[in-house]
Amino acid sequence: MEPTAIMDRLGLRWPIIQAPMAGVSSPAMAAAVTRAGGLGSLGLGASGVAQARHMIHEFRAGADGPLNVNFFCHQPATANAQTEAAWLRKLAPLFDRFDAQPPEKLSEIYQSFLTHSDMQSMLLEERPEVISFHFGLPAPDVLRDLRKTGAYLMASATSLPEALLIQEAGLDAVIAQGTEAGGHRGIFDPHGNDDHLGCLTLTQILADRLEIPVISAGGLMTGGAVASALAAGASAAQLGTAFIACPESLADQDYRTALLSDQGHHTRLTSAVSGRPARCLGNPYVQWAADIAPSEVPDYPIAYDAAKALAAAAKAKGVPGFGAQWAGQGAPLARSLPAGELIAVLGRELDAALQF
Repeated sequence: MEPTAIMDRLGLRWPIIQAPMAGVSSPAMAAAVTRAGGLGSLGLGASGVAQARHMIHEFRAGADGPLNVNFFCHQPATANAQTEAAWLRKLAPLFDRFDAQPPEKLSEIYQSFLTHSDMQSMLLEERPEVISFHFGLPAPDVLRDLRKTGAYLMASATSLPEALLIQEAGLDAVIAQGTEAGGHRGIFDPHGNDDHLGCLTLTQILADRLEIPVISAGGLMTGGAVASALAAGASAAQLGTAFIACPESLADQDYRTALLSDQGHHTRLTSAVSGRPARCLGNPYVQWAADIAPSEVPDYPIAYDAAKALAAAAKAKGVPGFGAQWAGQGAPLARSLPAGELIAVLGRELDAALQF
């Protein structure tokens, strides 16, 4: 599939998508990327309807081009009082370290897009140019309504079976998420098999079997890496960790410092932050959780409730490294450039690689 398949449809100068990172990507970042010729994105999976709408309006105030908005399509959490109580007991010594008490009970802090009819209605009103999904797919009737808005629809896949489901559902493109990627694995069933395919291997497999465009994601940090993704059969590349150190990022200073430290060389997949496997910097909390079995962790996003409380307790004591510092394996290559300038640099590197 030629790169122009996506570039022409969305009016992009570069086949580069800034990943929709909830809690990191801001309207200012997305607008800067779109103005520079890439596709800016907002991660809205953790947002309420009013906040999501406000962020879309902020983007539109800063850019005239296309916007990608992303939502989580996980199955709603299954509460288990016994598992949650045991998890809080396990976390208690960490809270004690910061003179804090763990929450008395945990709750499901994010609503899945699958059940969020108000969010679905908001999208029908706001009509963003691109809508993407993580952890699965909305119901067929919801996809039908979203398609009527003219939106370009995409979803993440970590395997060929997931990608085939995305194609069969009639979406416009699939995001091939390699195991190198930062943040949550997009695997549909977090309890199912995960072969942890790398970005370029997965891209080649999907490009060979699918009829819709493939977007590579995972560990891509330079224009040369984007060129490699295109050579593997991708129509575009999605970069997330590359943008965390940008000044428009919502990452706090502790996060940025950790990203650019030795911790960036030791990212790990863990379920102990949110309840779903996600790649995080090798910070103190992730190191503590190294031997935690996924079965010990409450369901997503119930576990996140505890992790956020612990991170807040640590931060109150001036101790960094207990938050969700998501990052991919390319973290050591992060650059602290404004988002628009980073797109320009990536574009020059891509041109140089393609002309080699």
